[in-house]
Amino acid sequence: MKKQKLITFGEYIRNLREEAELPLRKVAAQLDIDPSLLGRIERNDRQPTKEIIAGIARIFNQDFKKLSDEYLSDQIAYKIINENADIEILKVAEKKIEYLKQKIIKHI
Repeated sequence: MKKQKLITFGEYIRNLREEAELPLRKVAAQLDIDPSLLGRIERNDRQPTKEIIAGIARIFNQDFKKLSDEYLSDQIAYKIINENADIEILKVAEKKIEYLKQKIIKHI
């Protein structure tokens, strides 16, 4: 089984754009955003909106859920790093997710 190289969401977007040989300004124009904003997203200096992620998925024929998962995984990783938390927090979070899902189902 081939091991997947880990990269950030921004790096992933930059790779998609460069593989398609599209300049930053053209992709930004298709997304209807400023090229500097797209550059900051690619450098992980700014966070994309769901609309931008959906536009990127459309432009590069990517699965929206996959891109959203990539973005969310970055956010979780950054949060853990910024809080100086241990990776064990993910085990606790997983249990809380199950608890909260059950709680939500009961209210429906």
